[in-house]
Amino acid sequence: MLYRIYETQRSLMEPFADFALAASKMLSNPLSPVSQYPMSHRLSATYDLMYRLGKDYEKPQFGIQSVPVGNVHVAVHERIEINKPFCDLIRFKRFSDDTSTLTQLKKQPVVLIVAPLSGHYATLLRDTVRTMLQSHKVYITDWKNARLVPMSDGEFHLDDYVNYIQEFIRHIQNAYGNCHVMSVCQPTVPVLAAVSLMATRGEDIPLSMTMMGGPIDASKSPTAVNNLAMNKSLSWFENNVIYRVPQNFAGAGRRVYPGFLQHSGFVAMNPDRHLKSHYDYFKDLVKGDNSNADSHRQFYDEYNAVLDMDADYYLETIQTVFQEFKLMNGNWQVMSVDGKKELVRPQYIKGAGLLTIEGELDDISGSGQTKAAHTLCKSIPSKLQMHFEVKGAGHYGIFSGRRWREQVYPLVTQFILDNDTQQKSKSKLKREPSLLAEDFEFGEDQPIAKKKITRAKAPAKKVSRKTR
Repeated sequence: MLYRIYETQRSLMEPFADFALAASKMLSNPLSPVSQYPMSHRLSATYDLMYRLGKDYEKPQFGIQSVPVGNVHVAVHERIEINKPFCDLIRFKRFSDDTSTLTQLKKQPVVLIVAPLSGHYATLLRDTVRTMLQSHKVYITDWKNARLVPMSDGEFHLDDYVNYIQEFIRHIQNAYGNCHVMSVCQPTVPVLAAVSLMATRGEDIPLSMTMMGGPIDASKSPTAVNNLAMNKSLSWFENNVIYRVPQNFAGAGRRVYPGFLQHSGFVAMNPDRHLKSHYDYFKDLVKGDNSNADSHRQFYDEYNAVLDMDADYYLETIQTVFQEFKLMNGNWQVMSVDGKKELVRPQYIKGAGLLTIEGELDDISGSGQTKAAHTLCKSIPSKLQMHFEVKGAGHYGIFSGRRWREQVYPLVTQFILDNDTQQKSKSKLKREPSLLAEDFEFGEDQPIAKKKITRAKAPAKKVSRKTR
């Protein structure tokens, strides 16, 4: 019922938001006569703020068109490598017609970035991806809004999340022989489980794991987020935050934790900060400070765009990670795609490097929670383990912004490079059909052509859709 009420309210607000946008533009346009009246800029700023507060925020785009590699800017093409019901594996492929740059691109390590499925879209890691593309081949998990996934696509559990990660790792390994994995926030737990299961079976595992700001051991330095998850019963969450998707969406009838409730929780953590931010935005508009105003818009376009999470996955995460601490207690069993339960045993991980990163002022994952991964991975040699605390950084500061680019990224890059062994040169590259013939000439994972190649379009590659 609450979901339907929210959708009705949103539909009613939409025309008012559109009107506020039109009024703001009319009052700020220098060619409009009304913009010359006193107080017109203040009224325009008021309407603009009303529009921002009332509009519906859709899923943002990564929008990464190019990145610098050395002194050269290379083009970036975003494409879906694997299409799963609840997640796409996206690859950011780089192109250059400069021979030396292309040679450099081919030698760089390949990294799978596992984005969190905890309310926001994977585009929250846009700065992370853009920076990593300067020195790595990059893939990322792009989790889907559960309200857009039809019931016919089945359920989604925490076990499915773990199995997705394993499938993605194997896909990249088949293409390159090896890979590195980076997990940010929530996925540190399922990523560690995925790699543990692969190690237990004797499969090849990633050369390194970088874990940033995640609740490996949520009992350490619990934050307000942890306390809520730990102090409320599982039935409380099921009865108070789980609703069915209304009929006007593809996933009608699916039980979800709605994005609008998650957003309310995000804002409630720091209401004063958000209130001040919006007031500062209003003042910037009045003053004509377009730079700060644009920064505000970019941040909240991302922050206000939220997705619904499947109820089974959400409730199982609460129970497994925050209430029963199954990973730390050594009693977490994951159902494989074959229907067999497997015990998660991080002590079986031996050859992978392990880097954990925490923010000194992180108010989501407390101090020591991510570092606990070192305690679990007992068989990894100490020389392959590293922990780094980012001074003065909050949760978002460890993967986005100035501290990420100046302090964290150089460390992550060097750690990955140190663990990128000679296996890459020994393994044979498995190439997949290109979308265009020019991929063969200029792509980061293709041989450099010695003569000009005719650039002819080939049929688009069909992406298979697999269900559990």
